Amino acid sequence: MNRKVVVTGLGAITPIGNTVNEFWDNLIKGKNGITYNDRMDVSNFQVKIAGLVKNFDPLKYIDKKHIRKMDRFVQYGLSSVSQAIEDSKLDLGKIDSFRVGVFTGSGIGGIETFEEQVKTFLEKGNDKVSPYFVPKMIVNILSGWIGIIYNIRGPNLTYVSACSSSLHALGEAYLAVKSGIVDVAIVCGSEAPIVPTAIAGFENMGALSKNNDPNSASRPFDLNRDGFVISEGAGSIILEEKEYAEKRGANIYAEIVGYAHTCDAYHITAPEPEAKSIIYAIKKAIENIDIDEIDYINAHGTSTPYNDKTETFAIKSVLGQKAYKVNISSIKSMIGHTLGAAGVIESIATILACKNGIIPPTINYFTRDPECDLNYTPNQAVKREVRVAVKNSFGFGGHNVVISFRKV
Repeated sequence: MNRKVVVTGLGAITPIGNTVNEFWDNLIKGKNGITYNDRMDVSNFQVKIAGLVKNFDPLKYIDKKHIRKMDRFVQYGLSSVSQAIEDSKLDLGKIDSFRVGVFTGSGIGGIETFEEQVKTFLEKGNDKVSPYFVPKMIVNILSGWIGIIYNIRGPNLTYVSACSSSLHALGEAYLAVKSGIVDVAIVCGSEAPIVPTAIAGFENMGALSKNNDPNSASRPFDLNRDGFVISEGAGSIILEEKEYAEKRGANIYAEIVGYAHTCDAYHITAPEPEAKSIIYAIKKAIENIDIDEIDYINAHGTSTPYNDKTETFAIKSVLGQKAYKVNISSIKSMIGHTLGAAGVIESIATILACKNGIIPPTINYFTRDPECDLNYTPNQAVKREVRVAVKNSFGFGGHNVVISFRKV
């Protein structure tokens, strides 16, 4: 089967907005969501900033009796799923529950619960460890909760590939709909890593920016970039087979027209310098697309020295001179790096760029890097028709994922 797959619902919980509309409005305004990290005591940390979700109330979306059984990453994820289902206007009660799939991605899962319960174990003993420890912590529990709450009995899968996790989930959901395994797919990426152990780990490996100015620390493709800013949040996307969506009169945001994933087979954290696997993934994700139609690339753009120049090199290697005519941007400049949730959250921005004809900017772009010489849509959003947009995500372990979207 070779069915067309479309996007019919969106949901978002992010450092610049807890709804899709708020998130998008702030993106195109170039709003910075990075702030001082008041979630924890940072006095002994070099890094004192983060992308924090603000004014979040899970009771808007989740039954109170369930909340104490859920890690923060599950609460974020379920809240974004609730938004996306409402946005899609799907009546799940009238759909064969075996024809709906759930596909989630998270790099770390319930690390807040893990840290809390290990501390309890060490300080108070094994009998004080919560009986909810394991089902709050495990990465797949978000997809499990979605199935439980919405009575979905179809494929229910979780993808863990570091910062590529949720884009893998989106790509595999696309294949499930395209091949006829399901008619509807609920896709969610969620992460809540703002805890001491996670920050210590990233800080000690030198991955985080040492710049504690929230207004300049996350600066993808800028010459003076020095690391990413850790962040949190969730995004959800509803996929449907196109005819199925059209028959019920769904609002269609965009169509997915390509997906590919590869492995660098090179290093546990660093990208392969010649970007051979990234280049291959981009080529495969756009192989059925006229490259002259590509108007926008939502970059992985982490603000790390090696990622940004490697991604730039890969884009130029695939598109040639066309690379200089494409708008590129990294919304990590505004929201920081949401790790495993990044693929879906950033895909929402990519989809809305197609839908609305506006390219969100790369803010904090001050100094040109000779090795990063493309149009990164610096500091201001740009109005432009986006016929086809490409989304890149790359993760530790050498995981590369690319998805392409077409305007409808």
